[in-house]
Amino acid sequence: MTTEQTRRPPGAPSGAWSALVRAALVAAVGGLLVSAAGFVLSGSSAGLGALAGTAFVLVVLVVGAFGVHWVSRTMPAVSLMFALLTYTFQVVLMGLLFVVLQNSGVLDGPLDRTWFAATIIAGTAVWVVAQVVTTTRQRIPVYELTEAGR
Repeated sequence: MTTEQTRRPPGAPSGAWSALVRAALVAAVGGLLVSAAGFVLSGSSAGLGALAGTAFVLVVLVVGAFGVHWVSRTMPAVSLMFALLTYTFQVVLMGLLFVVLQNSGVLDGPLDRTWFAATIIAGTAVWVVAQVVTTTRQRIPVYELTEAGR
């Protein structure tokens, strides 16, 4: 007994792409809600700090995730190594940005340090959870049969 399979038309987005886009959307909405809460609860520096943290998380994680996805499609043999290196560079980049902003004094004035850091941590956690939940709910085949191979 077999189950009916639907084939994607050529050029249609794969399940992995939609998982990345959904994770980015969930993280963006969460970050905007935290930014609004920052503006209301603690003023403009908290809201701007949360907004800057959200933007930074989205840029770093979207670029890294799409890079890993592209490498896994084009060179599957090196995709795990590339994913681990990407993760390492993302963590280092986030740490370096925080140190640079701390030393420049931006986190003492226009941006609130606490809201900025908390939004980076929360945004990353929301991104990871959304990506895991979305990916595990999709039926992504391990391999695809070609028409000639049938």
